[in-house]
Amino acid sequence: MQRFIIQGGRRLEGDITVQGAKNSALPILAAALLCEGETVLTNCPKLSDVYAACRILTSIGCKCVMRDRTVTINADVPSRAVIPERLMQEMRSSIIFMGALLGRLGMCTLGFPGGCELGPRPIDLHLQAMRRMGVRITEENGILHCAAPRGLHGARIHLQFPSVGATENILLAAVRAEGETIVTNAAREPEITDLAQFLVKCGARIEGAGSGTIRILGTDKLTGCEYAVMPDRIVTATWLACAASTGGELRLLRTDSGSMTGILDAFEEMGCRCSQSEDTLCFAAGRPLKPLRYIKTMPYPGFPTDAQAIVMASLCKAAGTSVMEETIFENRFRHVEALVRMGADIRVAGRAAVIRGVHAMHGAQVSATDLRGGAAMLAAALGAEGETVLTEISHIDRGYDSPELVLQAVGAKIERR
Repeated sequence: MQRFIIQGGRRLEGDITVQGAKNSALPILAAALLCEGETVLTNCPKLSDVYAACRILTSIGCKCVMRDRTVTINADVPSRAVIPERLMQEMRSSIIFMGALLGRLGMCTLGFPGGCELGPRPIDLHLQAMRRMGVRITEENGILHCAAPRGLHGARIHLQFPSVGATENILLAAVRAEGETIVTNAAREPEITDLAQFLVKCGARIEGAGSGTIRILGTDKLTGCEYAVMPDRIVTATWLACAASTGGELRLLRTDSGSMTGILDAFEEMGCRCSQSEDTLCFAAGRPLKPLRYIKTMPYPGFPTDAQAIVMASLCKAAGTSVMEETIFENRFRHVEALVRMGADIRVAGRAAVIRGVHAMHGAQVSATDLRGGAAMLAAALGAEGETVLTEISHIDRGYDSPELVLQAVGAKIERR
């Protein structure tokens, strides 16, 4: 079992090139299944979740090769519409292959997704949308059997909640369906826009991605292309939190500040300085950090749930009391216990956490509870006094490409053992 050994209290300073976005790469990898010919995906981060998506593509008959951070997929002759349950369990976003398989083959058999235990994340919205498009779905012993015997057709679909995954699945199915699909209350996250831009480059007809209403006119053929994955805004937020926790200064290259409005607003309220120019973000920590009086997680363009734990790690040493409310997942404060073990003063009541800033944190032995919770512990450990041993780092490897090497390059004392 691997772990990180972190010697805290070292100020971070220097340049970091931001990796490609996990939450964009995964749906685009699924979308490659819809395309004839070769798809070349560049700026694709080397993550365990990306490797899992490649294994799924291979299992259904695609050729999938990853060299460095470029993935080449050939989906000319997918031979199976069945995804083994063990592969579905490797990541939560595996459900996006439902829309892609239905769009390409008109059928699929797959289990329920796995991944981090963040509380209920039902796929009801996905299933309702597919049924609206002519898919018959039955469940047997936890396995979903989906088929569109008369072919997929366009539909008007209103999402009761702007689910990112459901919006992606609808896009993936609708681009190869017959007729027009209109999605209202669609998710507006930048990763949705990135997926749509990839599909359009392959020949899809999509309007309104990034807004609450998306129109998709189906086509009978898509052709693979070369496409670069957008920068990862949550990884960007993580490096900002690491700098804030250590009183550091960073210049982040190849980032997309326009997708980070809610996150940057939070750091600026904490007294940090953020200056942006094209794809570069310069950041200097506030000294001392100021508290966030109240902030709650919301769908985009609000403050993202994926950044909640990460920003909380910085607030542990703010000069005052902060309140964070989690409105997306009911089990997303699992990282709090580890932060308290490191000296934080945090009280959780229902979906709210009250963080009273302390003068200093100290090292401890802690375990990553999930992807973003693990990143929060990493940020806290860098700003703590003494040594922290962080275990269960396989969670972190799901979303961060060689984080120890990135941090070492800007002054952190961290090693993987």
